[in-house]
Amino acid sequence: MKTMNKYSKFVPYFYFIAAVGYFFTIVNRTEGLTAFPILLLGVPFLWQIIKPNRKLNFTLGITFVCLSSYLIIVFLADLFQISSLTTGTKDFLIYIGMFAIANFVMALWMIRNSLVEAFK
Repeated sequence: MKTMNKYSKFVPYFYFIAAVGYFFTIVNRTEGLTAFPILLLGVPFLWQIIKPNRKLNFTLGITFVCLSSYLIIVFLADLFQISSLTTGTKDFLIYIGMFAIANFVMALWMIRNSLVEAFK
């Protein structure tokens, strides 16, 4: 249990690195070389694993809480048919909702990590 508590603070960073890697592979299949700037999005999360910084952590957390809130609002707007999206998007509505909720939870977890006094 002690080991689990020690490494559980890194879960949000691995989640966002995995999400960046997934989106990179999807875009790389269709766009080729232009997908490589997407990998730059994973650098701050990798940096947080290697050398944690409370200010960067808090900034990343607030940024992704805002982005995730926007994703949740878009998901709810489509769910309640306030706005219309393409049929391709409607096919992935469940995945979009799970992704938005997971992003929100992981961003809150990052903020909680930055508020912890000793980030060891």
